[in-house]
Amino acid sequence: MLDIESYQKQVIGAADLIRGKIDGPAPRAGVILGSGLGALVNEIEGSIAIPYEEIPGFPVSTAPGHSGTLNYGRIGDTPVVAFEGRFHFYEGYSLAEITLPVRVMARLGIETVVISSASGGLNREFEKGDLLLIDDHINMIGDNPLRGPNIDDWGDRFPDMCAPYDADLLRKMEEICQEEGIRARTGVYVALAGPCLETRAEYRMLGMLGADCVGMSTCPEVIVGVHEGLKMAGVSVVTDLCFPDELEPVSVEEILQVAAEAEPKLTKVVRRLLESC
Repeated sequence: MLDIESYQKQVIGAADLIRGKIDGPAPRAGVILGSGLGALVNEIEGSIAIPYEEIPGFPVSTAPGHSGTLNYGRIGDTPVVAFEGRFHFYEGYSLAEITLPVRVMARLGIETVVISSASGGLNREFEKGDLLLIDDHINMIGDNPLRGPNIDDWGDRFPDMCAPYDADLLRKMEEICQEEGIRARTGVYVALAGPCLETRAEYRMLGMLGADCVGMSTCPEVIVGVHEGLKMAGVSVVTDLCFPDELEPVSVEEILQVAAEAEPKLTKVVRRLLESC
């Protein structure tokens, strides 16, 4: 059972440390960057970098392609914080630990959060390197970050999830992709616990459930963001194709390579979205 008092102190302590290191206006938007998708930090002007190990109570990011650094600065006129690297259930962390950055962002006064990820494409319209603009998700991790005692000041005991991804932010991303000529599709992201990739039968099942892509993140952070009343946006780079009858082995190195090649597109979309916040 989560020790709610200790967790609350942990979140507030982390927010206080970050606030004390920020030399500028309070951030209005936040970003969590997924596997191999950290180049957005190069777009942050006047960046201040804080390693996760300097933030009290923060886990250490062990996944490939996740550096483990918090960056503060401006994108356009918008003060932002960017979490370069996230935490995953398969690393052994609890969902309370995984969603700690979202809780901290809420304490910093952030209202808009963009979450990026790498995922496998289930929809046959996808090609490697395409973007999925997430409009809904299926949480199949096997746990929920809201399980346990509720802090009423942070959110309702039973938050409604009929629209977890903000419609205005999604519309803006669609417009940006159209203007920039970026291949993107709106659809459903499904999260599993990992770390192994799925079997042919599992991919077939996930497609039948209505998922367009599959990954190992995003859902916990979005659930907590909704609980906190934040406006959430999600975008995923399709790094491999998961068509059951044509399935071929894929390595982490290949996934990171595709993510790196698609990164300029994702950076352009997220940058323009944040500039409008």
